[in-house]
Amino acid sequence: MNAPSGHMPRTINEYLDQLRAALRGADPALIQDALYDAEEHLRAELYERPGRDEAAMLEHVVESYGAPDEVAEIYRDQEIKIQRAIRPPPPPKRRSAAGRFFGVIADPRAWGALFYLLFGLVTGIAYFTWVVAGLSMSAGFSVLIIGLPFIVLFFGSVRGLALLEGRLVETMLGVRMPRRPPYPPQKQDLSLFQRIGAMFTDPRSWSSMLYALLLLPLGIFYFTLIVSWLAVSLSFIAAPVLRLVESLAGPFTFTCNGLGWLCGPIAYGNGWAAAAILCVLGLLLFFTLLHVVRGLGHLHGLLAKQLLVRRA
Repeated sequence: MNAPSGHMPRTINEYLDQLRAALRGADPALIQDALYDAEEHLRAELYERPGRDEAAMLEHVVESYGAPDEVAEIYRDQEIKIQRAIRPPPPPKRRSAAGRFFGVIADPRAWGALFYLLFGLVTGIAYFTWVVAGLSMSAGFSVLIIGLPFIVLFFGSVRGLALLEGRLVETMLGVRMPRRPPYPPQKQDLSLFQRIGAMFTDPRSWSSMLYALLLLPLGIFYFTLIVSWLAVSLSFIAAPVLRLVESLAGPFTFTCNGLGWLCGPIAYGNGWAAAAILCVLGLLLFFTLLHVVRGLGHLHGLLAKQLLVRRA
């Protein structure tokens, strides 16, 4: 149960409960960062004075670091300033449907999503290989003396990968992700094995592995969709150029990723009008692709936020 906001916290956990309550409704990633920073500062103060009472230390910290309500307000204000500073300038609003459709080319989020989804296959293969190999080796080493240290290191690496992936998602997809990892359990009454067990029972550890495994099939889907779509649209856009080459160099056989049966007879057999139509169609397909990848990037960011961010 959360302590009342006006009550002076007597323990670190009480302080964190009050801070969590004061940040209720904020972005989960912001709450995770604020709780990590606060707990790190409070425990550092406590460890520097080992003989000092925890309640006396908190009374001193509330005067210097701030009460939970004050810290929560500072984090909310800083988040607004940081987001304004790092967010790319929004594209100008366009009233017409055509302006909104073609204006996507000036949206940095569309291009960020395009490159993130296109190269998601590479990160998907890396994450999938690491998690599968780590789980297999953890199961094999579990009967040996090195099994427990290896499993702990593997779980820690998964958390590190989750933090790294969060930075990529926030940078390229624009979805707020944690900049701090969840703080490890530090209660005095927990033994080493209980702390290790807390890491194993943390749902975020397993949801991070699930995300790493899902990234491979998602990466295959994104890569196939984008490459195929780009091949079709760019082939159509190049129709006038290839029609010009054909008119200067004479008839030639042209294949474009299996589309020669369409580009060849229509564009080159029927003249410049058909080539121009194909070019316009290719441009429309390319702009549509930018809209599609921007939407997919937003959905992927929500998935990453759901699986990689600890809920308050």
